[in-house]
Amino acid sequence: MKPIALTIGDVAGIGPEIIAKAFAQEPALTQGCFVVGELEALRRGTAIAAGGQPPLPVAVIGDLAELAQVPPRCIPLWAVRAPFAQLPALGQVSADAGRLAADAVLWAAQAALRGEIAALVTAPLHKEALAAAGVPFPGHTELLQAQAALHAGVAVEQMPVRMMLANDELRTVLVSIHMALRDALAAVTHDNVLQTLRITNAALARSLGRRPRIAVAGLNPHAGEGGLFGREEIDVIVPAMQVAERDGLDLHGPFAPDTVFMRARRGEFDVVVAMYHDQGLIPVKYLGVEKGVNVTLGLPLVRTSPDHGTAFDIAGRGSADPASLVEALRMARTLAPGP
Repeated sequence: MKPIALTIGDVAGIGPEIIAKAFAQEPALTQGCFVVGELEALRRGTAIAAGGQPPLPVAVIGDLAELAQVPPRCIPLWAVRAPFAQLPALGQVSADAGRLAADAVLWAAQAALRGEIAALVTAPLHKEALAAAGVPFPGHTELLQAQAALHAGVAVEQMPVRMMLANDELRTVLVSIHMALRDALAAVTHDNVLQTLRITNAALARSLGRRPRIAVAGLNPHAGEGGLFGREEIDVIVPAMQVAERDGLDLHGPFAPDTVFMRARRGEFDVVVAMYHDQGLIPVKYLGVEKGVNVTLGLPLVRTSPDHGTAFDIAGRGSADPASLVEALRMARTLAPGP
């Protein structure tokens, strides 16, 4: 398999620490992986992860062919910038950290689109830091979508993507992601719902090897209760489902949002399509952020990410848990195409 890139994330947070812990705790899983980032920030992360013991050494590479020569128990690094003269302070929003996080993702995305790497696993970035750096995207998903569209020579609207959050008990895909709730409600349109259903079906069919059973959550309480609590289910969601069903999708619902996730967790469905960010993510995260993995669907590349943020409040303490990052790497290996 081609190598897998782990982007360093916001270096004022726990990204470098959990990457270092993943390499230390999972040597077999991280074999053939490398970090995209900056030398001094990764060294700081390895020292934090080591907790007073000798940290893992870092080997800077300038060609992916050099990965084969990196010795065991050593973290390969592709540096996207020269070392910081002064590292961004831990636990504080920094434009420098935001710029590095974006540059790492841009490099890895372009390498994946050129077919040089099998997948990218992205450590958490900080949206305020991105904005402070002048990055015109609120998060990974939108940045990767723009890069994929540019590579394909199409408009961003012609490269639709969706966020899936998954663990070993539940998968959920979102119609809308990072936007105000008022805007998210307006985004529940026939075209957006239909597009989400099609993207979900195509992605899960590839990973499951069969047609997925897709449950659809209603937007309103009790899925609108026949129009008593809103008509979006009647006027928007069901018509979109009917079109998708004519394409052969195995759809169920729309169901009351307060019960459909429980039914999926019991094994009745393979995935739940949720109408907006918190509706879909709260149930998955409640089961444990250490198990959750964020997967971007619809891209011509494999991208996964841990199910948590930068954790500025614990940055530098050595207590960050790498479990979700490890699961993200494990899923990236599962989803990545063969040689």
